[in-house]
Amino acid sequence: MALLQVEALTKRYGGETLALDNITFDVEPGEFVGIIGPSGAGKSTLLRCVNRLVDISSGDVRFDGVSVPTLRGAALRRQRTRIGMIFQHYNLVNRLSVIENVLHGRLGYKGTIQGILGLYTEEEKRDAARIIESLGLSEQMYKRCDQLSGGQKQRVGIARALVQQPKMLLCDEPIASLDPNAAKIIMDTLSDINRTTGITILVNLHQVDVALRYARRIIGINRGRLVYDGEPERLSNEQIYQIYGSEAGDLILDLRERYAA
Repeated sequence: MALLQVEALTKRYGGETLALDNITFDVEPGEFVGIIGPSGAGKSTLLRCVNRLVDISSGDVRFDGVSVPTLRGAALRRQRTRIGMIFQHYNLVNRLSVIENVLHGRLGYKGTIQGILGLYTEEEKRDAARIIESLGLSEQMYKRCDQLSGGQKQRVGIARALVQQPKMLLCDEPIASLDPNAAKIIMDTLSDINRTTGITILVNLHQVDVALRYARRIIGINRGRLVYDGEPERLSNEQIYQIYGSEAGDLILDLRERYAA
């Protein structure tokens, strides 16, 4: 059975703005899916519907056989522990240390008092430290997050998601604020996580070249509609036009020459 099933998903904001229009697709365990499209296409809204950061208007989202829109309270919190979220602007508490921010990924497993007091087990602390070390942040472990570079902050965000022990990572424009070198480190990290752990990854990207390089499946969205779903190698000029409009059409041949080899 598919890990994620999105069925006729529609999302409206107010009475007029249609952000997602009847989107349907499945994601199998272990896939690495790049979601591409212009600004305002609905990519971020799609990810937020998957983990119920926003409510859907109609349709269904099923994760590991459970209908996400039906969940409330503790059941929804438990479901979110299985879906890690990585944000464009990191979503860290800058005054706290790296390890404190990473341990926040365990809050979904805590009761209210435990969460308020920040009561973590020794096993949780060891696991957080191990993940931080694996992402090359050992020397930053006890630094405040406002002392880090953008690329380091994003790796902290990845570590916070991994400490949840998720089945899937949702990555919302994780490299949009980074320089090319830091962006490559983040994408390499996500690729390694997918390859070594089997965690399913859905990543929103503006950059077609990055999607072609890393994703093994591309979903293209334009104006809230799914206009492409398939292998990167099959993405044609015509489909790039459908996704991005005329400004992207001239890029596709150059992209294939640079990244197909």
